[in-house]
Order: sequence, then C-alpha cells, then structure tokens
Amino acid sequence: MTITNSQSGTNVHELAGGIYRINTPVTIAGAGGFSFNQYLIADDQPLLFHTGPRRMFPLVREAVASVLPVDSLRYIAFSHVEADECGSLNEWLAAAPQSVPLCGAVAAMVSIGDLADRAPRALADGELLQLGAHAVRWLDTPHLPHAWECGFLVEERSSTLLCGDLFTQGGSDLPPVTESDILGPSEAFRHQMDYFSHTKNARLLLERLASTNPTTLACMHGSAWRGDGAKLLRALADALSE
Repeated sequence: MTITNSQSGTNVHELAGGIYRINTPVTIAGAGGFSFNQYLIADDQPLLFHTGPRRMFPLVREAVASVLPVDSLRYIAFSHVEADECGSLNEWLAAAPQSVPLCGAVAAMVSIGDLADRAPRALADGELLQLGAHAVRWLDTPHLPHAWECGFLVEERSSTLLCGDLFTQGGSDLPPVTESDILGPSEAFRHQMDYFSHTKNARLLLERLASTNPTTLACMHGSAWRGDGAKLLRALADALSE
C-alpha cells in the first residue's frame, strides 16, 4: 500500500495485475469512521470506477497520477448516480480530455446525458468492453441496492466484481483487502442505516452476479474481499430474505 497524501491518508493498493484500489478514510460527525474507494484499471484504455465526491477530486486525482497519467484515462465509470459515485465526473472529463462517462443505458438516458459535459458511452446489459488486456462486462442491477439505473462491472480476466455499495462496511482503518467476514459487518451497517431498496428481484439479481464466480469483490466502502464470491453473494441473498 502506498500513501499518496499524508494529510488525508489517501492510499493506493494493487488488488490484482493492473487493478488498483484508491482509498480515502474519513470521519463523519455522529457516524464515526468511514471510507471511500475508487478502482482504477490500468490498461490501453484506462478506466476509473467511481469518481469520489466532488470535494475529494484533488485527492483521487493525486492517487491516480501515482499510477498513470491522469489525461490517459478513457472511461469514467460508475454504478449509479450519487455524489460518491459520480460527483466529480465533470472534473475528471476536464482532466482527461479523451475520456467519456461510462454507465448503463438507463443512467445515460435519465441523468448523465444531461449532467455530464460529454456524451456518455452507454453499456447494454451484458455488454463486454475491451480495455486491452482487461475486459469489463456491465450487468444491470436495478434497485440493488438502490437506484433504477444501478449496475456493476465484472473484470473478467481477474474475476473481480466492482460491486459498488454492496457489502458496505463502516470504519476508516480497515485493510485494503481481506479474506475475513465482511457480510456480518456490512449487515450490521445495513440494519443501522438501511440503504437497500428491498426490490423483489434481489435474489435473482444476486444469483446472476454469483454466476460470474468472482474471486474478488471490489467494495466501494470498506475492505475489498477475496474468496468464493459466489458463495458470499448467495449468503447476502439469504440475509436479505430474512
């Protein structure tokens, strides 16, 4: 792990070959420690998943620059429309003039076509995008955990699921990646601050994610996780059904 900003504690950790977790720990008044993660795929056409909130842009930009030239980014991707997902989207588009927003078709239609300074590249459900050595596939997951336009990317070479707000863990001093239990802590967080939509299709959507057999879950908040991702996603489906 490399600390790229000593004041904020922003740091970079390589999860797999060419896939980096960028993490900024924060303290939220009344809620304790928390963290914001972005994921950078360094390749012929580099991709950033999650932008971070607008005010965090200088920190995330500094971290990206420690891996590759910021202006080499080609895709600024995110799961759904929310400040920590795409709050600094236009700042990234300005910093990387050849980049475009990358999102699902619904997000492109209802929000990003208007909010973004450049037209988005909309991915259809199940569409595969080649980045070079890496390839990412978009999976629509409406209302899982929230937002009509929600979806996730699977990086197929490394079996990494960029899973957004699934398995959110509180705390600001967690390891970059863990093989320990994250379902328990994430469920405790969910019960305290219920951010799931409780869509009737949750089990079907989680089963579809499980069928990709991920071995790394790249969570947006808290540690990334390594292990039998299909088993953990099905355990989450069970927990949501209780």
